[in-house]
Amino acid sequence: MKLKEDFLWGGSIAAHQCEGAWDKDGKGIGIMDLVTTGSYEVPREICKEIEEGKRYPSHEGINFYNRYKEDIALFKEMGFKALRISIDWSRIYPNGDDEEPNKKGIEYYINVVDELIKNDIEPIITLYHFEMPVNLVRKYGSWTNRKVVDFYLKYCKTMLEALKGKVKYWVTFNEMNHIDPQTEASDIFTYIIAGLKFSEMEEKKQTLATIGYNMTLAGVKAVELAHEIDPNNKVGCVFGLTPVYPINCNPVNVLNAFKDMERDFYQIDAMCNGAFPRYKLNEYEDLNIDIEISKEDEMSFFNGKLDFIGVNYYSTSVGHHEGDEDGEETLFGGVQNPYLEKSKWGWAIDPIGLRYLLNYVYRKYSLPIIVTENGLGAIDKLEEDGSIQDDYRIDYLSKHLTQLKKAVEEDQVDCFGYLMWGPIDLVSATTGEMKKRYGFIYVDKQDDGTGDYSRKKKKSFSWYKEVISSNGDILE
Repeated sequence: MKLKEDFLWGGSIAAHQCEGAWDKDGKGIGIMDLVTTGSYEVPREICKEIEEGKRYPSHEGINFYNRYKEDIALFKEMGFKALRISIDWSRIYPNGDDEEPNKKGIEYYINVVDELIKNDIEPIITLYHFEMPVNLVRKYGSWTNRKVVDFYLKYCKTMLEALKGKVKYWVTFNEMNHIDPQTEASDIFTYIIAGLKFSEMEEKKQTLATIGYNMTLAGVKAVELAHEIDPNNKVGCVFGLTPVYPINCNPVNVLNAFKDMERDFYQIDAMCNGAFPRYKLNEYEDLNIDIEISKEDEMSFFNGKLDFIGVNYYSTSVGHHEGDEDGEETLFGGVQNPYLEKSKWGWAIDPIGLRYLLNYVYRKYSLPIIVTENGLGAIDKLEEDGSIQDDYRIDYLSKHLTQLKKAVEEDQVDCFGYLMWGPIDLVSATTGEMKKRYGFIYVDKQDDGTGDYSRKKKKSFSWYKEVISSNGDILE
């Protein structure tokens, strides 16, 4: 089986990492507008208010808000078939609980989508990519409160109706699966997902379980809503998935690795199998966690099953085992694999892991899959002639795409698209840095605040253009 002729080659970006214009045209304060720049050595600071003298990278992003036509023209030049963007909830409902939406916010996204369509690029819309109005956190406690589910659905309805007939593919949430009561969480991860700091949660296990349940419920209800508004809508959810390998074939280590990996899947089970999983509820009972599931909830899980699954894939890890306290921890849990090289930001580079994951997800759910994020964050160097020779990015993407092709052509996985993360340089979600660059397009913005935001094509720009024009045939 070959890649389909209408395979969706393209990229993914997120509003809070690229738009800027954080206080323009009626936009409210979103949770990411209160996070400073940082690094893994100096974590980002989460502020209660905007403070003088601190740098908030989301405030400028890469100025996509004002330069989207120029950027979409560059994506068109590469031959993009699709672009995944997110809508910033705080641009539509500035406080989250407003009676009426912000018309200028709606107009902006209509204009962006129209520009994509004009350039023959399929718009894929993410409704929640870490962009919650901060008022919903302060006034209602974020996703711990069922009222926020209703506010989210009101926002979804507004955009589903505004973009009806223009957008076919919708994504309810991006990577809500990185929090679980059984694991310790970092402040930045719980904050970007729900606007709450893990260290400040009084009942951590109950709070994480409630957030996870309410977001999952909101997701299936949004699927129901999208299908009611337009039966032609295809609705998915995007999950950040990290395959976990056992350190060896000791049955204890195999079982531990299985448990570590499956922890990321309970929400996918809930959204694909028509019911919140019994195994998770049993786990909650053992932990004295109380989750109330109404008859209406049960019907929503049954009726709101996903049409497709979005997979964000960057790396793999090794499951917990005896002696792993001496190993190097990975970003999403587990320890580093000694057989793999790492990126400069400590992520294991494992192209075969993508093929493994695509097989695993497809055989588990039998739903179409789209790779919604994959890429290499690196420090790019401007050469004296002004070029950027990012052969390391070409090598990384080429190896991963080769494994994706094998998953489709040899393993019969139904994968209908590949959206490379950050096709244009943007702000890192976890650190707020610009120097961690992913793009085919260089943006002149530096971490010290300098730069004129001009765009420049990297060597990988021409390479990806060839990949798309050949529908992947130039890959090994």
